[in-house]
Amino acid sequence: MSLDSLSDFLEPVNLAMITGDLEMREGQMGRTIRLHQEQMPDISDVDIVIAGCDELRGDGDPSSKAGIDNIRKEFYALFAWHKHIQIADLGNIQCGASLNDTYAAIKAVAEEVIKAGKHFILLGGSHDLALALYEVYRAQEKIIDVTGVDAYIDLSIDNPVKSKNFLMELLTGEPNFIRHYNHIGFQSYYVHPHMLETMDKLRFDCYRLGKVKENIDEVEPGIRSSDMMLFDLAALGSATFWEGSSPNGFNGEEACTLTRFAGMNPKLKTLGIFGYQQAHDPFNNLAKQVSQMLWYYIDGVVVGRNEASLNDREMFIECHVAFATVETTFLKSQKTGRWWMKMPDGQYVPCSYNDFHQAGENEIPERWLRLQERS
Repeated sequence: MSLDSLSDFLEPVNLAMITGDLEMREGQMGRTIRLHQEQMPDISDVDIVIAGCDELRGDGDPSSKAGIDNIRKEFYALFAWHKHIQIADLGNIQCGASLNDTYAAIKAVAEEVIKAGKHFILLGGSHDLALALYEVYRAQEKIIDVTGVDAYIDLSIDNPVKSKNFLMELLTGEPNFIRHYNHIGFQSYYVHPHMLETMDKLRFDCYRLGKVKENIDEVEPGIRSSDMMLFDLAALGSATFWEGSSPNGFNGEEACTLTRFAGMNPKLKTLGIFGYQQAHDPFNNLAKQVSQMLWYYIDGVVVGRNEASLNDREMFIECHVAFATVETTFLKSQKTGRWWMKMPDGQYVPCSYNDFHQAGENEIPERWLRLQERS
């Protein structure tokens, strides 16, 4: 497959400028990734495709650029451990004359990559660029599950800044093809209680930062059910040392765990990481953080591919459990340790060890109840 028809939307990677003319060492990402330089790379046998977008007008900043090449500088310096995973970097999607023009360019690029069955990673830029990724699925009329990671819930309809209200359009625009939305890591003091009430009425699941930090594995099943993850760097705390961060938030290891969970899900083909601004990252610490999140996403892709099929029951521990008036079956993978539970319709859905434990204590798992409410 060739993306030559999209070259007008894309700025080639200037490797010399990014690396400062330093020679990449054997085994570093910068030596193993197929780069869009003089010509567009062939992605026919590529597993993961990366593109950036410096657009910040959705944050109300018409003059600044995000500086995604800072992330590239750190990512290219990391060592590739999975030689059989092929990665291409298409460069930066150009900002259009208007914000809507930028959305259209992102959609055009993402559509080609996703239609080819590749994992697509978009590095931004303001969080509203997620709308362009969703448009790929809406144009196909494909019903999807989405996971968002953010300290805020961007439903502020009275705020004219696009990145602060884009979730309203994403979740309620018609026609709508989002079956379910998980929001991970919101910080209560930043969120109006009415927003949580609205999300609950829509039967969406919201996980408070403190609850996730207590047991991060509890959000893995929701990520495993998703087709797209939208990660706003506002979810990271001040431990990541970037200007403007919240005193509280996910630390670096937790952020990498979440993107690894995303990579482990073979149906999650789209990852957007938003909120990077070079001006707020004077020491490149946030760029390093994002580069390591990408590394763990790749690692997750490898683990997910090694997972056994649910039909291969020899690779699973099967547990029959009765709770309340329900009899069901839980499966535990012997390869990854992940869990599934059988619903009344006979379908196995992702769950956690805690769901199995609750059922064993004759309690109805909350995940079970939420899934039944939505069925």
